[in-house]
Amino acid sequence: MSEITEERVMAALATVDDPDLHQDLVSLGFIENLTITGTDVVFTVMLTTPACPLKDTIRRDCETALRRDIPEISSISLEFGARVRGDKKLADKLDAPFRNVIAVGAGKGGVGKSTVAVNLAIALADSGAKVGILDADIYGPNIPSLLGVTEQPVQEGEKIVPVTMNGIEMISMGFLIPHDQALVWRGPMIHSAINQLVTQVAWSELDYLVVDLPPGTGDAQMSLAQQLPLTGAVVVTTPQIVSVSDTRRGIDAFRKLNVPVLGVVENMAGEIFGSGGGEAVAEEMGVAFLGRLPLDAAIARGGEAGRPILMEKTNGEAADALRDMTGRVASAISIQQATST
Repeated sequence: MSEITEERVMAALATVDDPDLHQDLVSLGFIENLTITGTDVVFTVMLTTPACPLKDTIRRDCETALRRDIPEISSISLEFGARVRGDKKLADKLDAPFRNVIAVGAGKGGVGKSTVAVNLAIALADSGAKVGILDADIYGPNIPSLLGVTEQPVQEGEKIVPVTMNGIEMISMGFLIPHDQALVWRGPMIHSAINQLVTQVAWSELDYLVVDLPPGTGDAQMSLAQQLPLTGAVVVTTPQIVSVSDTRRGIDAFRKLNVPVLGVVENMAGEIFGSGGGEAVAEEMGVAFLGRLPLDAAIARGGEAGRPILMEKTNGEAADALRDMTGRVASAISIQQATST
Protein backbone atom coordinates (compact mmCIF):
# COMPACT_ATOMS: atom_id res chain seq x y z
CA MET A 1 0.00 0.00 0.00
CA SER A 2 1.41 3.39 -1.00
CA GLU A 3 1.86 6.01 1.68
CA ILE A 4 -0.71 8.77 1.76
CA THR A 5 1.29 11.99 1.68
CA GLU A 6 0.42 15.67 1.70
CA GLU A 7 1.74 15.95 -1.84
CA ARG A 8 -0.62 13.25 -3.12
CA VAL A 9 -3.62 14.77 -1.34
CA MET A 10 -2.90 18.27 -2.62
CA ALA A 11 -2.36 16.95 -6.16
CA ALA A 12 -5.77 15.28 -6.08
CA LEU A 13 -7.46 18.38 -4.71
CA ALA A 14 -5.76 20.48 -7.38
CA THR A 15 -8.11 18.80 -9.87
CA VAL A 16 -11.16 20.25 -8.08
CA ASP A 17 -12.37 23.67 -9.24
CA ASP A 18 -14.38 26.19 -7.27
CA PRO A 19 -17.66 26.20 -9.26
CA ASP A 20 -17.94 30.00 -9.11
CA LEU A 21 -14.35 31.11 -9.51
CA HIS A 22 -13.38 28.38 -12.02
CA GLN A 23 -9.95 27.88 -10.49
CA ASP A 24 -8.73 24.88 -8.54
CA LEU A 25 -8.94 24.90 -4.76
CA VAL A 26 -5.19 24.50 -4.26
CA SER A 27 -4.22 27.41 -6.53
CA LEU A 28 -6.81 29.56 -4.78
CA GLY A 29 -5.24 28.73 -1.43
CA PHE A 30 -8.49 27.30 -0.10
CA ILE A 31 -7.03 24.10 1.42
CA GLU A 32 -5.99 24.53 5.05
CA ASN A 33 -5.37 22.44 8.19
CA LEU A 34 -4.53 19.27 6.27
CA THR A 35 -3.86 16.35 8.61
CA ILE A 36 -3.10 12.78 7.59
CA THR A 37 -3.32 10.04 10.21
CA GLY A 38 -2.65 6.65 8.72
CA THR A 39 -5.35 6.30 6.06
CA ASP A 40 -7.56 9.09 7.43
CA VAL A 41 -7.51 12.54 5.83
CA VAL A 42 -8.80 15.72 7.49
CA PHE A 43 -8.77 19.21 5.95
CA THR A 44 -10.62 22.51 5.74
CA VAL A 45 -11.84 24.26 2.59
CA MET A 46 -11.61 27.97 3.37
CA LEU A 47 -14.15 29.74 1.14
CA THR A 48 -14.57 33.43 0.34
CA THR A 49 -18.05 33.54 1.89
CA PRO A 50 -19.80 31.41 4.51
CA ALA A 51 -22.96 31.78 2.43
CA CYS A 52 -21.53 29.83 -0.51
CA PRO A 53 -24.48 27.89 -2.02
CA LEU A 54 -22.26 25.23 -3.61
CA LYS A 55 -20.73 23.58 -0.55
CA ASP A 56 -22.36 20.24 -1.32
CA THR A 57 -20.91 20.31 -4.84
CA ILE A 58 -17.43 21.16 -3.54
CA ARG A 59 -17.62 18.42 -0.90
CA ARG A 60 -18.71 15.82 -3.44
CA ASP A 61 -16.01 16.83 -5.93
CA CYS A 62 -13.27 16.73 -3.27
CA GLU A 63 -14.29 13.29 -2.05
CA THR A 64 -14.56 11.97 -5.61
CA ALA A 65 -11.10 13.26 -6.54
CA LEU A 66 -9.44 11.90 -3.41
CA ARG A 67 -10.98 8.42 -3.71
CA ARG A 68 -10.20 8.30 -7.42
CA ASP A 69 -6.54 9.32 -7.07
CA ILE A 70 -5.77 7.83 -3.63
CA PRO A 71 -7.82 4.64 -3.21
CA GLU A 72 -5.89 3.82 -0.01
CA ILE A 73 -7.85 6.50 1.89
CA SER A 74 -10.25 5.09 4.49
CA SER A 75 -12.04 8.21 5.68
CA ILE A 76 -12.30 11.82 4.58
CA SER A 77 -13.30 14.59 6.98
CA LEU A 78 -13.91 17.91 5.25
CA GLU A 79 -14.91 21.05 7.10
CA PHE A 80 -15.77 24.43 5.62
CA GLY A 81 -14.55 27.78 6.83
CA ALA A 82 -14.72 31.23 5.30
CA ARG A 83 -12.52 34.27 5.09
CA VAL A 84 -14.61 37.03 3.54
CA ARG A 85 -12.58 39.22 1.23
CA GLY A 86 -12.81 42.96 1.64
CA ASP A 87 -13.90 45.31 -1.12
CA LYS A 88 -10.77 47.14 -2.27
CA LYS A 89 -12.79 50.30 -2.97
CA LEU A 90 -13.75 50.55 0.69
CA ALA A 91 -10.18 50.12 1.87
CA ASP A 92 -8.91 52.68 -0.62
CA LYS A 93 -11.48 55.40 0.14
CA LEU A 94 -12.06 55.20 3.87
CA ASP A 95 -11.11 53.25 6.94
CA ALA A 96 -14.38 51.33 7.10
CA PRO A 97 -15.09 48.52 9.60
CA PHE A 98 -17.06 46.58 6.99
CA ARG A 99 -15.61 44.44 4.21
CA ASN A 100 -18.53 44.68 1.79
CA VAL A 101 -21.53 46.99 1.42
CA ILE A 102 -24.64 45.66 -0.32
CA ALA A 103 -27.26 48.21 -1.35
CA VAL A 104 -30.83 46.97 -1.72
CA GLY A 105 -32.86 49.29 -3.91
CA ALA A 106 -35.95 49.47 -6.09
CA GLY A 107 -37.18 51.68 -8.88
CA LYS A 108 -40.51 52.18 -7.07
CA GLY A 109 -42.04 51.69 -3.66
CA GLY A 110 -44.29 48.85 -2.56
CA VAL A 111 -42.22 45.99 -3.98
CA GLY A 112 -41.05 44.53 -0.66
CA LYS A 113 -37.54 45.96 -0.81
CA SER A 114 -37.12 46.31 2.96
CA THR A 115 -38.39 42.77 3.53
CA VAL A 116 -35.82 41.46 1.07
CA ALA A 117 -33.07 43.50 2.75
CA VAL A 118 -33.94 42.21 6.22
CA ASN A 119 -34.10 38.56 5.19
CA LEU A 120 -30.89 38.91 3.17
CA ALA A 121 -29.14 40.16 6.32
CA ILE A 122 -30.60 37.34 8.42
CA ALA A 123 -29.59 34.66 5.92
CA LEU A 124 -26.03 36.01 5.70
CA ALA A 125 -25.80 36.04 9.50
CA ASP A 126 -27.21 32.51 9.71
CA SER A 127 -24.44 31.33 7.39
CA GLY A 128 -21.86 32.54 9.90
CA ALA A 129 -21.07 35.99 8.53
CA LYS A 130 -20.86 39.13 10.66
CA VAL A 131 -23.64 41.38 9.40
CA GLY A 132 -25.09 44.83 9.92
CA ILE A 133 -28.05 46.57 8.34
CA LEU A 134 -28.28 50.30 7.71
CA ASP A 135 -31.81 51.58 7.16
CA ALA A 136 -31.21 54.56 4.88
CA ASP A 137 -34.79 54.72 3.61
CA ILE A 138 -35.29 58.40 4.38
CA TYR A 139 -39.01 58.41 3.62
CA GLY A 140 -40.04 55.04 5.06
CA PRO A 141 -37.58 53.68 7.63
CA ASN A 142 -39.29 50.36 8.32
CA ILE A 143 -36.39 48.14 9.36
CA PRO A 144 -36.94 48.57 13.14
CA SER A 145 -40.57 47.48 12.77
CA LEU A 146 -39.68 44.54 10.54
CA LEU A 147 -37.13 43.34 13.09
CA GLY A 148 -39.35 44.06 16.09
CA VAL A 149 -36.88 46.57 17.54
CA THR A 150 -38.33 49.08 19.97
CA GLU A 151 -35.23 50.16 21.88
CA GLN A 152 -33.25 53.21 20.86
CA PRO A 153 -29.50 53.18 20.20
CA VAL A 154 -27.27 54.76 22.82
CA GLN A 155 -24.53 57.32 22.47
CA GLU A 156 -21.00 56.48 23.58
CA GLY A 157 -18.66 59.41 23.21
CA GLU A 158 -19.02 60.76 19.70
CA LYS A 159 -20.45 57.54 18.28
CA ILE A 160 -23.91 55.98 18.15
CA VAL A 161 -23.92 52.31 19.18
CA PRO A 162 -26.14 50.27 16.82
CA VAL A 163 -28.92 48.12 18.20
CA THR A 164 -28.20 44.38 17.97
CA MET A 165 -30.96 41.92 17.07
CA ASN A 166 -30.24 38.19 16.62
CA GLY A 167 -26.57 39.03 16.19
CA ILE A 168 -27.26 41.63 13.47
CA GLU A 169 -26.23 45.22 14.14
CA MET A 170 -28.81 47.75 13.00
CA ILE A 171 -29.15 51.50 12.73
CA SER A 172 -32.06 53.32 11.14
CA MET A 173 -33.01 56.76 9.94
CA GLY A 174 -36.14 56.13 11.98
CA PHE A 175 -34.09 56.59 15.15
CA LEU A 176 -33.26 60.14 14.11
CA ILE A 177 -36.80 61.42 13.53
CA PRO A 178 -40.13 61.18 15.40
CA HIS A 179 -42.05 58.17 14.08
CA ASP A 180 -45.23 60.17 13.36
CA GLN A 181 -43.64 63.02 11.42
CA ALA A 182 -43.30 63.33 7.67
CA LEU A 183 -39.79 64.01 6.42
CA VAL A 184 -39.52 66.91 3.98
CA TRP A 185 -35.79 67.25 3.35
CA ARG A 186 -33.78 68.69 0.49
CA GLY A 187 -30.50 67.34 -0.83
CA PRO A 188 -28.04 68.87 1.70
CA MET A 189 -30.06 67.63 4.69
CA ILE A 190 -30.29 64.13 3.23
CA HIS A 191 -26.54 64.18 2.55
CA SER A 192 -25.86 65.19 6.16
CA ALA A 193 -28.14 62.47 7.57
CA ILE A 194 -26.54 59.75 5.40
CA ASN A 195 -23.10 60.95 6.48
CA GLN A 196 -24.12 60.62 10.12
CA LEU A 197 -25.34 57.05 9.63
CA VAL A 198 -22.14 56.09 7.81
CA THR A 199 -19.44 57.84 9.82
CA GLN A 200 -20.83 58.39 13.30
CA VAL A 201 -21.97 54.86 14.13
CA ALA A 202 -19.75 52.49 16.11
CA TRP A 203 -20.06 49.53 13.75
CA SER A 204 -18.16 46.36 14.60
CA GLU A 205 -15.94 44.59 12.09
CA LEU A 206 -18.55 43.35 9.61
CA ASP A 207 -18.32 41.00 6.64
CA TYR A 208 -21.41 42.55 5.08
CA LEU A 209 -23.30 45.79 5.66
CA VAL A 210 -26.74 45.61 4.02
CA VAL A 211 -28.12 49.06 3.17
CA ASP A 212 -31.86 49.50 2.64
CA LEU A 213 -32.21 52.45 0.24
CA PRO A 214 -35.32 54.51 -0.36
CA PRO A 215 -37.11 53.63 -3.60
CA GLY A 216 -36.40 55.62 -6.73
CA THR A 217 -33.27 57.32 -8.00
CA GLY A 218 -32.93 60.45 -5.88
CA ASP A 219 -30.59 62.27 -3.51
CA ALA A 220 -30.22 59.45 -0.98
CA GLN A 221 -28.75 57.05 -3.54
CA MET A 222 -26.33 59.68 -4.82
CA SER A 223 -25.27 60.72 -1.31
CA LEU A 224 -24.66 57.15 -0.21
CA ALA A 225 -22.66 56.28 -3.33
CA GLN A 226 -20.53 59.38 -2.83
CA GLN A 227 -19.80 58.72 0.85
CA LEU A 228 -19.63 54.94 1.00
CA PRO A 229 -18.25 52.87 -1.88
CA LEU A 230 -20.87 50.21 -2.59
CA THR A 231 -19.70 46.69 -3.36
CA GLY A 232 -22.85 46.14 -5.37
CA ALA A 233 -26.59 46.67 -5.60
CA VAL A 234 -29.52 44.27 -5.47
CA VAL A 235 -32.55 45.63 -7.31
CA VAL A 236 -35.99 44.41 -6.21
CA THR A 237 -39.03 44.38 -8.48
CA THR A 238 -42.45 42.78 -8.69
CA PRO A 239 -43.49 41.04 -11.92
CA GLN A 240 -45.86 43.75 -13.23
CA ILE A 241 -44.97 45.96 -16.17
CA VAL A 242 -45.04 49.22 -14.17
CA SER A 243 -42.52 47.88 -11.65
CA VAL A 244 -40.31 46.39 -14.32
CA SER A 245 -40.19 49.72 -16.16
CA ASP A 246 -39.01 51.47 -13.01
CA THR A 247 -36.48 48.70 -12.46
CA ARG A 248 -34.80 49.58 -15.76
CA ARG A 249 -34.35 53.14 -14.51
CA GLY A 250 -33.06 51.90 -11.16
CA ILE A 251 -30.41 49.74 -12.81
CA ASP A 252 -29.41 52.60 -15.07
CA ALA A 253 -29.08 54.94 -12.07
CA PHE A 254 -26.73 52.56 -10.25
CA ARG A 255 -24.63 52.23 -13.38
CA LYS A 256 -24.36 56.01 -13.70
CA LEU A 257 -23.14 56.08 -10.09
CA ASN A 258 -20.56 53.39 -10.96
CA VAL A 259 -22.19 50.90 -8.59
CA PRO A 260 -22.00 47.29 -9.83
CA VAL A 261 -25.46 45.73 -10.12
CA LEU A 262 -25.31 42.28 -8.54
CA GLY A 263 -28.67 41.37 -10.01
CA VAL A 264 -32.46 41.55 -9.89
CA VAL A 265 -34.82 39.87 -7.41
CA GLU A 266 -38.42 39.28 -8.47
CA ASN A 267 -40.64 39.55 -5.40
CA MET A 268 -44.33 38.68 -4.88
CA ALA A 269 -44.43 36.28 -7.83
CA GLY A 270 -47.48 34.07 -8.19
CA GLU A 271 -51.06 33.87 -9.28
CA ILE A 272 -52.03 37.44 -8.39
CA PHE A 273 -49.16 39.42 -9.92
CA GLY A 274 -47.87 36.79 -12.35
CA SER A 275 -44.20 36.00 -12.76
CA GLY A 276 -41.30 36.39 -15.16
CA GLY A 277 -41.02 40.18 -15.32
CA GLY A 278 -37.96 40.32 -13.10
CA GLU A 279 -36.12 37.62 -15.01
CA ALA A 280 -36.97 39.31 -18.32
CA VAL A 281 -35.68 42.74 -17.25
CA ALA A 282 -32.51 41.17 -15.84
CA GLU A 283 -31.81 39.52 -19.19
CA GLU A 284 -32.67 42.71 -21.07
CA MET A 285 -30.35 44.84 -18.92
CA GLY A 286 -27.54 42.29 -18.92
CA VAL A 287 -27.49 41.58 -15.19
CA ALA A 288 -27.93 38.42 -13.14
CA PHE A 289 -31.32 37.13 -12.08
CA LEU A 290 -30.96 36.43 -8.37
CA GLY A 291 -34.20 34.63 -7.78
CA ARG A 292 -37.99 34.62 -7.70
CA LEU A 293 -39.68 35.05 -4.31
CA PRO A 294 -43.29 33.88 -4.04
CA LEU A 295 -46.17 35.99 -2.78
CA ASP A 296 -46.53 34.25 0.58
CA ALA A 297 -48.68 35.26 3.54
CA ALA A 298 -45.98 33.93 5.90
CA ILE A 299 -43.60 36.66 4.73
CA ALA A 300 -46.21 39.34 5.38
CA ARG A 301 -47.11 37.91 8.79
CA GLY A 302 -43.45 37.82 9.79
CA GLY A 303 -43.02 41.48 8.89
CA GLU A 304 -46.14 42.52 10.77
CA ALA A 305 -45.05 40.60 13.86
CA GLY A 306 -41.46 41.86 13.80
CA ARG A 307 -40.25 38.30 13.23
CA PRO A 308 -39.07 37.96 9.61
CA ILE A 309 -39.65 34.55 8.12
CA LEU A 310 -35.98 33.56 8.17
CA MET A 311 -35.70 34.51 11.83
CA GLU A 312 -38.03 31.60 12.58
CA LYS A 313 -35.56 29.13 10.99
CA THR A 314 -38.38 27.58 8.99
CA ASN A 315 -38.31 25.85 5.62
CA GLY A 316 -40.78 26.05 2.77
CA GLU A 317 -40.92 27.65 -0.65
CA ALA A 318 -40.54 31.26 0.49
CA ALA A 319 -37.81 30.63 3.07
CA ASP A 320 -35.86 28.41 0.70
CA ALA A 321 -36.12 30.99 -2.09
CA LEU A 322 -34.77 33.71 0.21
CA ARG A 323 -31.82 31.53 1.23
CA ASP A 324 -31.11 30.65 -2.41
CA MET A 325 -31.19 34.34 -3.31
CA THR A 326 -28.73 35.11 -0.51
CA GLY A 327 -26.33 32.46 -1.78
CA ARG A 328 -26.42 33.99 -5.24
CA VAL A 329 -25.74 37.46 -3.86
CA ALA A 330 -22.77 36.20 -1.84
CA SER A 331 -21.44 34.29 -4.84
CA ALA A 332 -21.81 37.32 -7.09
CA ILE A 333 -19.71 39.37 -4.69
CA SER A 334 -17.01 36.68 -4.50
CA ILE A 335 -16.86 36.43 -8.29
CA GLN A 336 -16.76 40.19 -8.68
CA GLN A 337 -13.84 40.51 -6.29
CA ALA A 338 -11.94 37.63 -7.84
CA THR A 339 -12.21 39.11 -11.31
CA SER A 340 -11.33 42.65 -10.20
CA THR A 341 -8.00 41.75 -8.58
